[in-house]
Amino acid sequence: MTNLTLYELEGCPYCAKVTDKLAELDLEYDSVMVPRSHGERTEVEEVSGQTGVPVLVDEEHGVEGMAESDDIVEYLDETYGNAAN
Repeated sequence: MTNLTLYELEGCPYCAKVTDKLAELDLEYDSVMVPRSHGERTEVEEVSGQTGVPVLVDEEHGVEGMAESDDIVEYLDETYGNAAN
């Protein structure tokens, strides 16, 4: 079981990059779909301090709101991929 939560937006290519990596690593995660309007993204703003997505929360490793798809993919590889073994 994992404590991963991904804040994402349907149709977002940056979010898809992260969900592809999660699938590749066979990781379970909770998906929180955010509204299209940045002004309505209060939940993701509370978590990360900004309204952009994707944002990853990994409670088990103390990650409270990582933004930027490239950073998230790199983090997932380092933490859960072959590099972690």
